[in-house]
Amino acid sequence: MSLHLRSTGSFVRAVSLFVLVFGFLRPLVIKAEERPNILFIYTDDQSHRTVSCYDEAYPWVNTPNIDALAAKGVRFTHAYVGTWCMPSRATMLTGHHQFGVESMRMEGEYPGSKYDPEQCPFWPGVFRKNGFTTAQIGKWHTGIDSGYGRDWDHQIVWSRPKYPQNAGNYYDDQIIEVDGVKQRISGYTTDWYTDRAIDFIEGKNRDEKAPWYLWLCFGAVHGPFTPADRHQDAYPDAEVPEPADIYPDAKSREGQPQYVKDRSRWIRNEDGVAELESGVKQRTVKNAPIHGNTLQNWVRQYHQGVLAIDDSVGRLRKSLEDSGQLENTLIVFAADQGIAWGQKGFQQKIAPYDANIRGPLIMAFPGKIPEGKVCPTPVGGTDLPPTFFSFAKLPLPWKMHGHDLTPLLKDPERKWEHPVLTALTGEKYGSDTDIIPTDPAILYKTANVPWWISLLEGRHKYIRTLIEGEVEELYNLENDPEELTNLALDPAHLEKLREMRANTITELKRTDAGLVNTLPGFSTPE
Repeated sequence: MSLHLRSTGSFVRAVSLFVLVFGFLRPLVIKAEERPNILFIYTDDQSHRTVSCYDEAYPWVNTPNIDALAAKGVRFTHAYVGTWCMPSRATMLTGHHQFGVESMRMEGEYPGSKYDPEQCPFWPGVFRKNGFTTAQIGKWHTGIDSGYGRDWDHQIVWSRPKYPQNAGNYYDDQIIEVDGVKQRISGYTTDWYTDRAIDFIEGKNRDEKAPWYLWLCFGAVHGPFTPADRHQDAYPDAEVPEPADIYPDAKSREGQPQYVKDRSRWIRNEDGVAELESGVKQRTVKNAPIHGNTLQNWVRQYHQGVLAIDDSVGRLRKSLEDSGQLENTLIVFAADQGIAWGQKGFQQKIAPYDANIRGPLIMAFPGKIPEGKVCPTPVGGTDLPPTFFSFAKLPLPWKMHGHDLTPLLKDPERKWEHPVLTALTGEKYGSDTDIIPTDPAILYKTANVPWWISLLEGRHKYIRTLIEGEVEELYNLENDPEELTNLALDPAHLEKLREMRANTITELKRTDAGLVNTLPGFSTPE
């Protein structure tokens, strides 16, 4: 039985019917020892290029603990979890693309947001009602209602929507809630949240006889990319080549959408090297360079901020081993999305290019997942919740947009028929996305990037900017990993373009995207 996602009323009725008929909220008769623990480590704005076992990492990058995790499991080369912080997290909680997260909305002072838990249930509550102890530690960016007592047995949460005046304090002096009780903490947050996660792993705030699900959400390596004191001298010899399309006059930008052609965050300084013109520009982040504002300075500082994450991965894995739980714990390491450093003139996430949104994804589980394997198949964020349900031996409580990845984990090189859909609908969610706006104030509200949809099949990526008369884009990531040549403008690739365009429409319909009926036209030559 599938649930229709578009109509609020029908959705709520369908959920109620599902509960009545299938009883997914009643505990299933499954022995605790047959279900694994799940440790989901979730970082912020971390590009796959920051992890040294990825081919795209700079040669001076060194993340030994994340590399060691990959050596014990499967590393996905092309993971597209989301587009920016809030929708990526909404996907992790619902299994839906942004356009399917009904009732979620930005409201009040940024990053204020709200949702109706009846229209927008979060699946950790299903785990909780089926015998799992559920916990969430770290950054929360999905409504002022963080779900403690409903979705989470234990929660240590930095709620940016609830305390917007504190929303820029990524690395120290945070207002948090511990199981609903407001507190203020000090100390480098990556380390602090790791300490709390280790407490939980070792038995604090949980039933030691029950399997557990822990979602550990670091604020790192989000801007202002502040590294721990111990890492501020790291990578002294870092060399960062300038991307070919960093400046607006780059020939490679000629065949791309107007907002890309116009993007200009980087300038040549008096020494002739790329410099961030006005520092980090985010609504809750102040420019805080430690080494300076050049491309090399910022990329070095950004990578320094990853080192505490790497330390934490090592500490978490050791705590599992020391407590005798490593053999029964699925470890997942991922980021909400990546971030660009100069590519196409960007210094941000949100745009549909690999530099902006592609992140790391590693899964390890001794005896259940092969070790040291690399999966070249593209996967998306909506694939993670169904995969967690598969490992938990629980049926999906509602229709989710992604696909269970366990077949790929068993055989990372197998053929996979499922394309990866990604979409940006700005600050709009659910049925509020059915009508694509033409008002630039809405269409471009998120970091001056307009709404877009994208489909990845194999190494071909199709992008459609949702502006009337804008050009389509088609890239071959195998031959052109920097996405410099738009094949949609080449008649030799017309058949592939039409195929990808049609497949994108099919995937939008499969995932009940109301916006499929209001897509604007395009200017690509036929």
